[in-house]
Amino acid sequence: MEHLGSGGQAALLLLADGRLPAGGYAHSGGLEPAVTAGRVTNMADLESFLIGRAETAGLIAAAFAAAACARAQRGDLSELPELEAELDARIPSPELRKVSRDLGRQLRRAMSSIHPHSYFAELGVAPHQPVVMGVSAAVLGLGPRDAAVAILHETNAGAAAAAAKIMRVDPFQVHAILARATDRLDRLAGRAAEVANDLPADLPAPGSPLADIAAEHHRRTDVRLFAS
Repeated sequence: MEHLGSGGQAALLLLADGRLPAGGYAHSGGLEPAVTAGRVTNMADLESFLIGRAETAGLIAAAFAAAACARAQRGDLSELPELEAELDARIPSPELRKVSRDLGRQLRRAMSSIHPHSYFAELGVAPHQPVVMGVSAAVLGLGPRDAAVAILHETNAGAAAAAAKIMRVDPFQVHAILARATDRLDRLAGRAAEVANDLPADLPAPGSPLADIAAEHHRRTDVRLFAS
């Protein structure tokens, strides 16, 4: 079996870098439909939106990324199909399931090119993004908490970056929001790491029904800047 890398902070920065060609730039993380519906109109709304996203979709993604990383570290990917199925069950919206798998496919392609490993071939054609993130972290020599931090950062920063294109915002204020969120993301990453070895069915499952409904409406919108 191939050896996993011995990564550190530089590897984590690579995995969390928004410039990694993994398709995230095409998505607003649900912010565009929230702005269109008038639920996010100012900086306070944006901060509340990002907090809610981190505590729901972000925590789910972090937990599954951590779980996938823990399994890849052990060299046993046999539970990945169960992780995929459990993640499907936590994403009621067919559109958001498609988005997660689209992003997972692109991340797998990117990582296969820049840091080849046989694990990526075992992920299938269109795996969920958090599962790919977890396996990628393990391949880079990172741990479950690192995988959770990387995907939580991607979840928050991607939506925040989209704000500059769909709202009138001061980019310094947007990054101030991200700075205030760091303790929250660290806490959520720690929680995800704590459950990394739990059974897939026991992983966190906080819901965000409005985000699921908004994603289905957004899919039918004729004029939009982002795919989600």
